[in-house]
Amino acid sequence: MKTLNSIALVLLVIGGLNWGLVGLFSFDLVAAIFGGMTIATRVIYVLVGLSAILVAADAPRSSRT
Repeated sequence: MKTLNSIALVLLVIGGLNWGLVGLFSFDLVAAIFGGMTIATRVIYVLVGLSAILVAADAPRSSRT
């Protein structure tokens, strides 16, 4: 489970940086690398969203330690 949480955290950082670039410069790095709304881009976005759910669900348990 620790490995899954580490992967989720890395994906959240990638997603956060991407949204920062979108907000500041209107530049979508994921779309620039994988193409605009290709299957690969959509998979990356879904993985980032699932990572957010996983980390949010794990946050209460993590904050108790």
